[in-house]
Amino acid sequence: MTHDITVDKPPAALRGRGRRPNRSGARPPRRPGRSAWTPWLYLAPALVVLAGLLVYPIYQLGLISFLEYTQAQVSGGEPTTFKGLDNYATLFRDEQFWQVLLATVLFAAACVVSTLAIGCALAVLLTRIRAVPRLALMMAALGAWATPAVTGSTVWVFLFDPDFGPVNKVLGLGDHSWTYDRLSAFALVLFEVVWCSFPFVMVTVYAGIRAVPSEVLEAASLDGASQWRIWRSVLMPMLRPILVVVTIQSIIWDFKVFTQIYVMTNGGGIAGQNMVLNVYAYQKAFASSQYSLGSAIGVVMLLILLVVTLVYLRLLRRQGEEL
Repeated sequence: MTHDITVDKPPAALRGRGRRPNRSGARPPRRPGRSAWTPWLYLAPALVVLAGLLVYPIYQLGLISFLEYTQAQVSGGEPTTFKGLDNYATLFRDEQFWQVLLATVLFAAACVVSTLAIGCALAVLLTRIRAVPRLALMMAALGAWATPAVTGSTVWVFLFDPDFGPVNKVLGLGDHSWTYDRLSAFALVLFEVVWCSFPFVMVTVYAGIRAVPSEVLEAASLDGASQWRIWRSVLMPMLRPILVVVTIQSIIWDFKVFTQIYVMTNGGGIAGQNMVLNVYAYQKAFASSQYSLGSAIGVVMLLILLVVTLVYLRLLRRQGEEL
Protein backbone atom coordinates (compact mmCIF):
# COMPACT_ATOMS: atom_id res chain seq x y z
CA MET A 1 0.00 0.00 0.00
CA THR A 2 1.45 3.30 -1.05
CA HIS A 3 0.81 6.78 0.24
CA ASP A 4 1.18 9.87 -1.88
CA ILE A 5 2.82 12.75 0.00
CA THR A 6 2.11 16.17 -1.38
CA VAL A 7 4.55 18.95 -0.47
CA ASP A 8 3.13 22.42 -0.76
CA LYS A 9 5.37 24.94 -2.45
CA PRO A 10 6.16 28.13 -0.56
CA PRO A 11 4.46 31.28 -1.73
CA ALA A 12 5.97 33.06 -4.67
CA ALA A 13 7.06 35.97 -2.46
CA LEU A 14 9.34 33.60 -0.53
CA ARG A 15 10.93 31.89 -3.55
CA GLY A 16 12.95 34.88 -4.81
CA ARG A 17 16.65 34.56 -5.38
CA GLY A 18 19.33 36.51 -3.48
CA ARG A 19 17.26 36.95 -0.32
CA ARG A 20 18.57 35.88 3.05
CA PRO A 21 16.51 33.05 4.60
CA ASN A 22 15.02 33.60 8.02
CA ARG A 23 15.18 31.11 10.88
CA SER A 24 12.37 29.00 9.45
CA GLY A 25 14.28 28.53 6.19
CA ALA A 26 12.06 30.80 4.11
CA ARG A 27 13.44 33.89 2.39
CA PRO A 28 11.93 37.20 3.50
CA PRO A 29 10.12 39.18 0.83
CA ARG A 30 11.81 42.24 -0.63
CA ARG A 31 10.02 45.44 0.03
CA PRO A 32 8.35 46.77 -3.12
CA GLY A 33 10.33 49.58 -4.71
CA ARG A 34 13.35 48.98 -2.43
CA SER A 35 16.75 48.44 -4.08
CA ALA A 36 20.31 48.06 -2.87
CA TRP A 37 21.02 51.68 -3.84
CA THR A 38 18.29 53.15 -1.66
CA PRO A 39 20.51 53.67 1.46
CA TRP A 40 23.15 55.36 -0.69
CA LEU A 41 20.57 57.73 -2.09
CA TYR A 42 19.75 58.87 1.44
CA LEU A 43 23.46 59.29 2.21
CA ALA A 44 24.23 61.08 -1.06
CA PRO A 45 23.65 64.68 0.22
CA ALA A 46 25.90 64.11 3.23
CA LEU A 47 28.58 62.47 1.05
CA VAL A 48 28.51 65.40 -1.37
CA VAL A 49 28.97 67.86 1.50
CA LEU A 50 31.83 65.80 2.97
CA ALA A 51 33.50 65.59 -0.42
CA GLY A 52 33.33 69.36 -0.81
CA LEU A 53 34.40 70.21 2.74
CA LEU A 54 36.89 67.41 3.41
CA VAL A 55 38.11 65.45 0.39
CA TYR A 56 38.76 68.38 -1.95
CA PRO A 57 40.68 70.50 0.63
CA ILE A 58 42.83 67.48 1.54
CA TYR A 59 43.54 66.94 -2.15
CA GLN A 60 44.57 70.58 -2.57
CA LEU A 61 46.70 70.41 0.59
CA GLY A 62 48.56 67.38 -0.71
CA LEU A 63 48.96 68.89 -4.19
CA ILE A 64 50.46 72.15 -2.93
CA SER A 65 52.89 70.21 -0.73
CA PHE A 66 54.51 68.80 -3.91
CA LEU A 67 54.84 72.18 -5.63
CA GLU A 68 57.02 75.27 -5.42
CA TYR A 69 54.32 77.60 -4.12
CA THR A 70 55.39 80.87 -2.53
CA GLN A 71 54.26 84.47 -2.79
CA ALA A 72 55.88 84.71 -6.21
CA GLN A 73 53.67 81.93 -7.55
CA VAL A 74 50.57 83.30 -5.82
CA SER A 75 51.04 86.73 -7.40
CA GLY A 76 51.77 85.20 -10.79
CA GLY A 77 55.32 86.53 -11.01
CA GLU A 78 56.82 83.05 -11.39
CA PRO A 79 55.37 79.79 -12.73
CA THR A 80 54.44 76.98 -10.39
CA THR A 81 56.90 74.09 -10.58
CA PHE A 82 56.69 70.51 -9.38
CA LYS A 83 59.21 69.70 -6.62
CA GLY A 84 58.16 66.20 -5.64
CA LEU A 85 59.34 65.31 -2.15
CA ASP A 86 61.76 68.24 -1.85
CA ASN A 87 59.44 70.15 0.49
CA TYR A 88 59.25 67.14 2.81
CA ALA A 89 63.03 66.69 2.67
CA THR A 90 63.50 70.35 3.58
CA LEU A 91 61.01 70.00 6.40
CA PHE A 92 62.62 66.87 7.86
CA ARG A 93 66.06 68.49 7.75
CA ASP A 94 64.79 71.40 9.81
CA GLU A 95 65.79 70.89 13.44
CA GLN A 96 63.04 73.23 14.63
CA PHE A 97 60.41 70.95 13.07
CA TRP A 98 61.46 68.02 15.24
CA GLN A 99 61.55 70.20 18.35
CA VAL A 100 58.06 71.50 17.60
CA LEU A 101 56.81 67.97 16.85
CA LEU A 102 58.10 66.68 20.20
CA ALA A 103 56.56 69.61 22.05
CA THR A 104 53.25 69.06 20.26
CA VAL A 105 53.15 65.35 21.13
CA LEU A 106 53.95 65.94 24.80
CA PHE A 107 51.54 68.85 25.10
CA ALA A 108 48.72 66.95 23.38
CA ALA A 109 49.31 63.88 25.56
CA ALA A 110 49.15 65.97 28.73
CA CYS A 111 45.93 67.63 27.52
CA VAL A 112 44.28 64.31 26.60
CA VAL A 113 45.14 62.63 29.90
CA SER A 114 44.04 65.63 31.95
CA THR A 115 40.81 66.06 29.99
CA LEU A 116 39.86 62.38 30.31
CA ALA A 117 40.73 62.26 34.01
CA ILE A 118 38.74 65.37 34.93
CA GLY A 119 35.84 64.55 32.62
CA CYS A 120 35.46 60.99 33.90
CA ALA A 121 35.81 62.06 37.54
CA LEU A 122 33.11 64.71 37.16
CA ALA A 123 30.89 62.24 35.30
CA VAL A 124 31.05 59.89 38.28
CA LEU A 125 30.43 62.85 40.59
CA LEU A 126 27.26 63.71 38.67
CA THR A 127 25.85 60.30 39.57
CA ARG A 128 26.50 60.91 43.29
CA ILE A 129 25.04 64.39 43.84
CA ARG A 130 21.46 65.62 43.97
CA ALA A 131 19.47 67.15 41.15
CA VAL A 132 20.08 70.86 41.88
CA PRO A 133 23.89 70.74 42.19
CA ARG A 134 24.00 68.32 39.27
CA LEU A 135 22.09 70.79 37.12
CA ALA A 136 24.35 73.65 38.23
CA LEU A 137 27.48 71.66 37.39
CA MET A 138 26.06 70.66 34.01
CA MET A 139 25.15 74.25 33.13
CA ALA A 140 28.56 75.55 34.17
CA ALA A 141 30.35 72.86 32.16
CA LEU A 142 28.21 73.43 29.09
CA GLY A 143 28.85 77.16 29.38
CA ALA A 144 32.60 76.50 29.27
CA TRP A 145 32.12 74.14 26.33
CA ALA A 146 30.04 76.69 24.38
CA THR A 147 32.55 79.52 24.89
CA PRO A 148 34.47 80.28 21.67
CA ALA A 149 38.18 79.46 21.83
CA VAL A 150 39.23 83.07 21.22
CA THR A 151 36.95 84.38 23.98
CA GLY A 152 38.01 81.72 26.46
CA SER A 153 41.70 82.28 25.73
CA THR A 154 41.33 86.04 26.18
CA VAL A 155 39.57 85.55 29.53
CA TRP A 156 42.31 83.22 30.77
CA VAL A 157 45.01 85.67 29.70
CA PHE A 158 43.26 88.39 31.70
CA LEU A 159 42.88 86.15 34.76
CA PHE A 160 46.64 85.46 34.79
CA ASP A 161 47.73 88.91 33.66
CA PRO A 162 50.82 90.04 35.68
CA ASP A 163 49.45 93.58 36.20
CA PHE A 164 45.66 93.31 36.45
CA GLY A 165 44.94 89.58 36.79
CA PRO A 166 43.13 88.45 39.96
CA VAL A 167 45.06 85.16 40.16
CA ASN A 168 48.40 86.81 40.97
CA LYS A 169 46.73 89.04 43.54
CA VAL A 170 45.03 86.12 45.28
CA LEU A 171 48.20 84.01 45.27
CA GLY A 172 50.41 86.97 46.20
CA LEU A 173 52.71 86.52 43.18
CA GLY A 174 53.06 90.21 42.40
CA ASP A 175 53.86 90.83 38.73
CA HIS A 176 54.78 87.23 37.90
CA SER A 177 54.40 86.56 34.16
CA TRP A 178 52.90 83.14 33.41
CA THR A 179 53.74 83.36 29.71
CA TYR A 180 57.42 84.27 30.09
CA ASP A 181 58.61 80.82 31.08
CA ARG A 182 58.12 78.01 28.57
CA LEU A 183 56.68 75.42 30.96
CA SER A 184 54.38 77.82 32.80
CA ALA A 185 53.06 79.12 29.47
CA PHE A 186 52.32 75.59 28.28
CA ALA A 187 50.67 74.86 31.63
CA LEU A 188 48.48 77.95 31.31
CA VAL A 189 47.36 76.92 27.83
CA LEU A 190 46.77 73.37 29.09
CA PHE A 191 44.41 74.68 31.79
CA GLU A 192 42.39 76.55 29.18
CA VAL A 193 42.28 73.59 26.77
CA VAL A 194 41.12 71.23 29.51
CA TRP A 195 38.58 73.79 30.74
CA CYS A 196 36.88 73.98 27.35
CA SER A 197 37.26 70.25 26.53
CA PHE A 198 36.29 68.30 29.65
CA PRO A 199 32.51 69.00 29.32
CA PHE A 200 32.33 66.81 26.21
CA VAL A 201 33.96 63.92 28.07
CA MET A 202 31.87 64.52 31.18
CA VAL A 203 28.51 64.59 29.40
CA THR A 204 29.32 61.61 27.17
CA VAL A 205 30.63 59.40 29.97
CA TYR A 206 27.79 60.45 32.28
CA ALA A 207 25.26 59.34 29.65
CA GLY A 208 27.07 56.01 29.41
CA ILE A 209 27.06 55.52 33.18
CA ARG A 210 23.34 56.21 33.35
CA ALA A 211 22.82 53.45 30.79
CA VAL A 212 24.56 50.88 33.01
CA PRO A 213 22.01 48.77 34.94
CA SER A 214 21.81 49.90 38.54
CA GLU A 215 21.76 46.26 39.71
CA VAL A 216 25.34 45.82 38.49
CA LEU A 217 26.61 48.77 40.52
CA GLU A 218 24.61 47.72 43.59
CA ALA A 219 26.03 44.21 43.41
CA ALA A 220 29.58 45.61 43.24
CA SER A 221 28.91 47.83 46.26
CA LEU A 222 27.46 44.93 48.25
CA ASP A 223 30.60 42.92 47.48
CA GLY A 224 32.62 45.66 49.21
CA ALA A 225 34.18 47.24 46.13
CA SER A 226 35.40 50.82 46.50
CA GLN A 227 34.40 53.57 44.11
CA TRP A 228 37.76 53.34 42.36
CA ARG A 229 37.44 49.54 42.06
CA ILE A 230 33.89 49.89 40.68
CA TRP A 231 35.13 52.35 38.07
CA ARG A 232 38.17 50.28 37.09
CA SER A 233 36.61 46.81 37.12
CA VAL A 234 32.95 47.46 36.29
CA LEU A 235 32.35 50.78 34.59
CA MET A 236 35.47 51.07 32.42
CA PRO A 237 34.96 47.72 30.63
CA MET A 238 31.31 48.53 30.00
CA LEU A 239 32.08 52.09 28.87
CA ARG A 240 35.07 51.21 26.71
CA PRO A 241 33.36 51.95 23.36
CA ILE A 242 32.40 55.40 24.67
CA LEU A 243 35.89 55.97 26.06
CA VAL A 244 37.33 55.06 22.65
CA VAL A 245 35.26 57.80 21.02
CA VAL A 246 36.13 60.52 23.53
CA THR A 247 39.82 59.53 23.52
CA ILE A 248 40.13 59.72 19.74
CA GLN A 249 38.22 63.02 19.67
CA SER A 250 40.48 64.45 22.37
CA ILE A 251 43.63 63.32 20.55
CA ILE A 252 42.49 64.99 17.34
CA TRP A 253 41.40 68.21 19.05
CA ASP A 254 44.44 68.58 21.29
CA PHE A 255 47.01 67.62 18.67
CA LYS A 256 45.84 70.40 16.35
CA VAL A 257 45.44 73.16 18.95
CA PHE A 258 45.97 76.55 17.38
CA THR A 259 43.78 79.31 18.79
CA GLN A 260 44.74 78.90 22.44
CA ILE A 261 48.48 78.84 21.73
CA TYR A 262 48.31 81.71 19.27
CA VAL A 263 46.22 83.99 21.50
CA MET A 264 47.67 83.17 24.91
CA THR A 265 51.37 83.10 23.93
CA ASN A 266 51.16 85.84 21.30
CA GLY A 267 51.88 83.64 18.32
CA GLY A 268 54.02 80.92 19.87
CA GLY A 269 55.81 82.47 22.82
CA ILE A 270 59.16 84.21 23.14
CA ALA A 271 61.42 83.09 20.26
CA GLY A 272 58.85 80.42 19.38
CA GLN A 273 59.37 78.49 22.62
CA ASN A 274 55.67 77.54 22.82
CA MET A 275 55.25 76.64 19.17
CA VAL A 276 53.08 73.64 18.22
CA LEU A 277 52.67 72.12 14.76
CA ASN A 278 49.55 74.05 13.82
CA VAL A 279 51.11 77.38 14.76
CA TYR A 280 54.37 76.32 13.10
CA ALA A 281 52.49 75.57 9.87
CA TYR A 282 50.77 78.95 10.07
CA GLN A 283 54.09 80.73 10.54
CA LYS A 284 55.64 78.94 7.58
CA ALA A 285 52.65 79.40 5.28
CA PHE A 286 51.53 82.94 6.04
CA ALA A 287 54.30 84.71 7.96
CA SER A 288 57.05 83.39 5.64
CA SER A 289 54.84 82.92 2.53
CA GLN A 290 56.13 79.35 2.15
CA TYR A 291 52.75 77.84 1.40
CA SER A 292 54.18 74.56 0.14
CA LEU A 293 56.07 73.97 3.41
CA GLY A 294 52.96 74.85 5.40
CA SER A 295 50.98 72.34 3.35
CA ALA A 296 53.64 69.69 3.92
CA ILE A 297 53.32 70.23 7.68
CA GLY A 298 49.55 69.85 7.37
CA VAL A 299 49.94 66.56 5.50
CA VAL A 300 52.35 65.27 8.16
CA MET A 301 49.86 66.17 10.89
CA LEU A 302 47.07 64.39 9.02
CA LEU A 303 49.15 61.23 8.62
CA ILE A 304 50.20 61.25 12.27
CA LEU A 305 46.58 61.51 13.43
CA LEU A 306 45.50 58.73 11.05
CA VAL A 307 48.28 56.42 12.26
CA VAL A 308 47.59 57.10 15.93
CA THR A 309 43.86 56.49 15.46
CA LEU A 310 44.35 53.27 13.48
CA VAL A 311 46.92 51.90 15.95
CA TYR A 312 44.64 52.69 18.88
CA LEU A 313 41.68 50.96 17.25
CA ARG A 314 43.83 47.97 16.30
CA LEU A 315 45.03 47.53 19.88
CA LEU A 316 41.45 47.58 21.11
CA ARG A 317 40.37 45.01 18.53
CA ARG A 318 43.19 42.73 19.65
CA GLN A 319 41.70 42.87 23.12
CA GLY A 320 38.40 41.58 21.72
CA GLU A 321 36.49 44.84 21.76
CA GLU A 322 33.64 45.28 19.29
CA LEU A 323 33.82 48.79 17.82
